[in-house]
Amino acid sequence: MTGPPAEGSRVSWVDVPAGARAAIERACGAAVVEAVTAPGGFSPGVAARVRCADGRRWFVKAASGEVNPDTPRLHRQEARVLADLDPLASSGRLPVPRLRATAEYGPWFALILEEVDGRHPALPWQDEQLGQVLETLARLAGVLTPAPVAAPGIGQYLGADFTGWRTLAASPDGERIDPWSRARLPDLAALEATWEEHAAGTTLLHADVRADNLLLTPGGVVVVDWPHACVGAAFVDLVLWAPSVAMQGGPQPGELLARSAIGRSASPASLAAIVCALAGYFTQRSLSPPPPGLPTVRAFQAAQGEVTRRWLARLL
Repeated sequence: MTGPPAEGSRVSWVDVPAGARAAIERACGAAVVEAVTAPGGFSPGVAARVRCADGRRWFVKAASGEVNPDTPRLHRQEARVLADLDPLASSGRLPVPRLRATAEYGPWFALILEEVDGRHPALPWQDEQLGQVLETLARLAGVLTPAPVAAPGIGQYLGADFTGWRTLAASPDGERIDPWSRARLPDLAALEATWEEHAAGTTLLHADVRADNLLLTPGGVVVVDWPHACVGAAFVDLVLWAPSVAMQGGPQPGELLARSAIGRSASPASLAAIVCALAGYFTQRSLSPPPPGLPTVRAFQAAQGEVTRRWLARLL
């Protein structure tokens, strides 16, 4: 595997305050007798497969606003998305986990999800597994177009984030970026400003597809972690995913999109604008201090930024 791992600072089940554990166990319906922390992901909280005294098994995600004030908000957001998608999940049309309950105690908020019997893709990426994921993303786009649930448009949702080049152009940090980007910063900022119109569409997007948000099961690929769901063009999920694939030993972004009919549907102008915005996001964020409770995320963003800037250079 190349690049830093997509791993943050997890909290073990036994380190959760007793009151929060009790609230989660009430939502589960029985006491937790075993908890195994799941690998992968950056959330600064609990992510564990649990077995309860009644024999049932669940996946628990829980976080405290005292560690990172944004994570409980994202957990609540994901709970709303999964509740809305549950009719499609329960019918088998949508490969997403089913939400069973939520729990709250003080600054803690938890989701109790069905346990998915699966594993993350092998890294470096294997071609067969990559093909499975591409097929699943095509299936998702089919079921989720038009968006079956209410969600913000991608321009509204990511508008404040995808301003990296414009932020750097007005900041001393602009002097810290790589020579290629620094020499083109005004042009990159101008192109970045057009990304929203190119990303607009009617598909419900996951907007955070990565290997650590995918589980391979005997029945196919399940896509987990949905707090960032928003509405846009179907090909955008592939664009946002592609840099991490290349960083983790898979094909280069252009090759990845060429393997998908949805990826091939992106016009050159739209692709350049969105890749530009993504490159600016990774570049600017990698220069910022890490958010509370997420000490490893900047290195991961920096590695993706290198891949995305190379992709952008080829497109331009």
